[in-house]
Amino acid sequence: MSSPVAAPPGAWRRLRKNPVAIVAFAVLLFIAATAIFGPFIHGVDPRATSAEQFAPPSARHFFGTDVNGRDVFARVLDGARVSLLVGLSGALVSFFIGTTYGMISGYSGGKIDALMMRFVEILYAIPRLIIIIIATFVFDPKLKEAVAHVADGALVGYTRIIILVLSLGLIEWLTMARIVRGQVLSLKAQQFVLAARALGQSHVRIIIRHLLPNLVGIVVIYLTLTIPAVILDESFLSFLGLGIQAPQASWGSLLNDGAQAINPVKSYWWLLFFPAMVMSVTLLALNFLGDALRDALDPRARR
Repeated sequence: MSSPVAAPPGAWRRLRKNPVAIVAFAVLLFIAATAIFGPFIHGVDPRATSAEQFAPPSARHFFGTDVNGRDVFARVLDGARVSLLVGLSGALVSFFIGTTYGMISGYSGGKIDALMMRFVEILYAIPRLIIIIIATFVFDPKLKEAVAHVADGALVGYTRIIILVLSLGLIEWLTMARIVRGQVLSLKAQQFVLAARALGQSHVRIIIRHLLPNLVGIVVIYLTLTIPAVILDESFLSFLGLGIQAPQASWGSLLNDGAQAINPVKSYWWLLFFPAMVMSVTLLALNFLGDALRDALDPRARR
């Protein structure tokens, strides 16, 4: 007996007919393409300083300039690459760890399942900010020493990004694991799994061939919702000065710079408005796309 199809063909047809999903996907594609190719087209170094300090938005500088005369538009594009990279990479780390952990826990059942879930609850009780701060101060110096001789030390400035990706991914997998575990508990009692056991198939084969395909829908949905969560965490840490460090920039560090430039005497609003606008549009598009995927893959939508 074969396992049921996880994502029916009608799901993709419903997704294509959803205007919100199409718009959200187009927005994300545009932002990603702009972040990747925009700096080459714009031709402005985001780290290059000039005498045009606090220049307002104009045809020369679309988003104005900052205190050092750097082009804010170029810095927003540079920050988009870092924030999107951290968000996507952290979400993928969460995806692999959470899916594997949840499948093993749910399929094993019994005492193993209870023990694994108690471990998840213990990790839930630890404030995530403390974990990231400890990981940053403990591993950042050691990682800098480890990569100092790689590519002539060119990777030293990216050690903080690597630590953020790993630490955020190792935090966000908890909810993914609980969702996958609940789905596996329901699926392993289905007839196609019982038939596979009766035919003598190994546990690994049952998990990979029968359970995993039926988890793709819910996992993809939650993955699209994990990316904005990771981006928000990174932005919050960078806003506090605990994340991306100069000369690298992210949306969080740009918001921090913009907040420091606002005062009662003179408000340089563009330093805060444009990074916040681009970040908000990206997060909204990701959430709308996740909701559209959930509706498209909902079995009740076939009626």
